[in-house]
Amino acid sequence: MGKRTEFLYLDEDDMIKAGVLDSEACVNTLDEMFQLLGKGDYIMGGANHNEHGIMITFPDNPQFEGMPANGPDRRFMAMVAYLGGRFKVCGEKWYGSNIINPSRGLPRSVLMVMLNDPDTCEPIALCSGNLISAVRTGSVPGVGVRYLARKDAEVCSVIGAGPIQRACFQGIMVDAKNVKKLVIYDIKPEAAEAFGQWAKETYHVEPVIAASSDEAVSAGDIISVAASRLKPVEIKNECLKKGSTILFTGAATIDPAYLTDCKVFFDNAKMHEAYMEEAHNDPAGVEAAYKNKMGSSIYRLIDQGKLPPVTEIPSLGDVACGKIPGRTSDEDRICMMTGGMPVEDVAWAYELYTRAKEMGLGIKLKIWDSPHWS
Repeated sequence: MGKRTEFLYLDEDDMIKAGVLDSEACVNTLDEMFQLLGKGDYIMGGANHNEHGIMITFPDNPQFEGMPANGPDRRFMAMVAYLGGRFKVCGEKWYGSNIINPSRGLPRSVLMVMLNDPDTCEPIALCSGNLISAVRTGSVPGVGVRYLARKDAEVCSVIGAGPIQRACFQGIMVDAKNVKKLVIYDIKPEAAEAFGQWAKETYHVEPVIAASSDEAVSAGDIISVAASRLKPVEIKNECLKKGSTILFTGAATIDPAYLTDCKVFFDNAKMHEAYMEEAHNDPAGVEAAYKNKMGSSIYRLIDQGKLPPVTEIPSLGDVACGKIPGRTSDEDRICMMTGGMPVEDVAWAYELYTRAKEMGLGIKLKIWDSPHWS
């Protein structure tokens, strides 16, 4: 007689009841996760254990009936990870992205997160993943603020005013207790206005709508960039004041003069090393591979020898676990570049799974009472 296997299915309503929108809890969970990254108690995909994920893209002109055609942000991706510590769980975020989905009443991306026992390999939970992914994305800048931003920062500037920026601002405000003013720039003024009204009602900050990205960046003690990679903004050296911290969750073209003068931190330098190795082996060439990559402005300077090798640039996990200092002076200009990691999804999904179990949420689904072949 074999072993019965079942797992917990958690839909989006279950995720909300379990606290997926609780940015403070997510920042604390990801802080714990970054400490484990700094100690090395994790594994992601690939031979180097640091791959972001594996992606399916489609041809520009499919030759087979029914095969999708390429398009902006058109892809499927599998992102896998193991996380140790108290988590001790494997997991995968699986998602597809299609930019026309909003016209169908759907999010651009549709995501699921699967958690597995790392020893028996059995699934333990299948979770609706859109809110897990959005809130964990926004909480990474929150961990960055905790270790890298000035504690007396009073002005936060945001470039981009979409849902991910809301998640970022929620994460930032967990530790940015002295922020009184929010400066907002978005190519859609109505989006900036709506963001400002929401922030005023939620956090009692003074919203100011900037006429340009330069205006917003120049004002910020903390700057959050979460704009579309399809229309990256330009970040100029002269706009970033002393003591500022800029957090990249979206793509931008960054002034080389700034990057060679500021303190650069990665979320995980080893993952960015994997990005660069992949780009240098891309048949289409390095520049084609770097196009629209979050860290491309930094990667080019590393290739040119104008910044240290990628693994010599510090990672947030090294700061979180106490290996190296973060901000050491109120004068430091600091840049943190993120790339998104499956280990973040696994950490937050596992925390929510444990809460959901305690609350009696979800539906148990059976795979078998006893495996037919075992």
